[in-house]
Amino acid sequence: MHLVGVLGGNFTIGSCLYLEHYFVLLLFIAVIMFLISWLFTVVSLALASLIYYYVSIKGKAGDWGDGFKSAYFQLALRSLRSLGAKQVHPKNWYPIPLIFCRPWGKLPENVPCHPKLADFANCMKKKGRGMSIFVNILDGDYHECAEDAKEACKQLDTYINYKNCEGVAEIVVATNMTEGFRGIVQTMGLGNLKPNIVVVRYPEIWRRENLKEIPTRFVGIINDCIVANKAVVIVKGLDEWPNEYQRQYGSIDLYWIVRDGGLMLLLSQLLLTKESFESCKIQVFCIAEEDSDAESLKADVKKFLYDLRLQAEVIVITIKSWDVEGGSQQDDSIEAFNDARKRVASYLAELKEAAKREGTPLMADGKAVVVDEQQVEKFLYTTLKLNTTILRYSRMAAVVLVSLPPPPINHPAYCYMEYMDLLVGNVQRLLMVRGYRRDVVTLFT
Repeated sequence: MHLVGVLGGNFTIGSCLYLEHYFVLLLFIAVIMFLISWLFTVVSLALASLIYYYVSIKGKAGDWGDGFKSAYFQLALRSLRSLGAKQVHPKNWYPIPLIFCRPWGKLPENVPCHPKLADFANCMKKKGRGMSIFVNILDGDYHECAEDAKEACKQLDTYINYKNCEGVAEIVVATNMTEGFRGIVQTMGLGNLKPNIVVVRYPEIWRRENLKEIPTRFVGIINDCIVANKAVVIVKGLDEWPNEYQRQYGSIDLYWIVRDGGLMLLLSQLLLTKESFESCKIQVFCIAEEDSDAESLKADVKKFLYDLRLQAEVIVITIKSWDVEGGSQQDDSIEAFNDARKRVASYLAELKEAAKREGTPLMADGKAVVVDEQQVEKFLYTTLKLNTTILRYSRMAAVVLVSLPPPPINHPAYCYMEYMDLLVGNVQRLLMVRGYRRDVVTLFT
């Protein structure tokens, strides 16, 4: 399999020479000493034992620390310097997920992270290799919350160790979640060991609990990741995510709409390496316009997957160009579309009324917006068509991966959440993936 260093990696003799192997080396040396001269070996060991015994009895006690930890530290520094700050070759690229633990709702007491986030983080590794960074944000003043942050970090670290997830815990104190997350994506990590994928739970509760601040925060997180050149994975249906003992059947369906450097292909392949998904197969769905050459597109995608040595079934789906009236007569989910359209129209009417009353430009989320209502309706209908296509072909899929559409410029965050709600509606498990400006897979040819 020539799919990224994550799935194969460059194996060298030096990479397996850990400090624990030095004990084996010492044993080997002792055997050689006995083979050369057992008499001198016995005398040498006896003298060394006498010296050690004399020093332990007569010597002055002192705290010398742990020599192995010092050696580990030096080895880590040397490895970090050797990595440098240059871009990693796709064959050596490893996902380093930044798991955003802060929930959109409340968690049970003494549970610092959603239980399924650790299970999902383990699915992004190859046989347990890799590192995850679990972060949480405490609202408040740093001087007042410093001790609370230390205690929260200990709880989070204990929890991820309990879940057998290799990773580190970090707690950041900030005045609000937006500023805290913005600081995290800019500063977290060292050199090439910076996190490259941000994992966030989809805020399914925002409408049910009328949390009006969530759309702005959610869109802000996505935009911050785009500016910081981080990949994004939004997990919908996290509560139903399987653990390592819950075997899944069916398919892992990819709706490949835009080129993302191969990140969706990589994630699907990583899922197949887990016991819970190893019985599944991969299906790649390509969305095409009605007048496009579907067979040519299918042949190109098959050739691309063959060059990656990735086994997957390719299915091309043709969708009519945007036409509200023509699509409305055929779409079974038009009721959801109409409800969303009414809510958006009501929201925009409130914005216009407020702007007229105050004599200001159209404002939303603390900034001026320019909204083309026909374009908003087009976005709503496009996401609805994609949702109905997913439900038609992937209702029984173990998990669905789809390209994450970026938030449209100058559109209110509320409108974007309406688009997303239409996209994820009635889909049990959905991963919305946005890659970044680089490839994470390499071709065999």
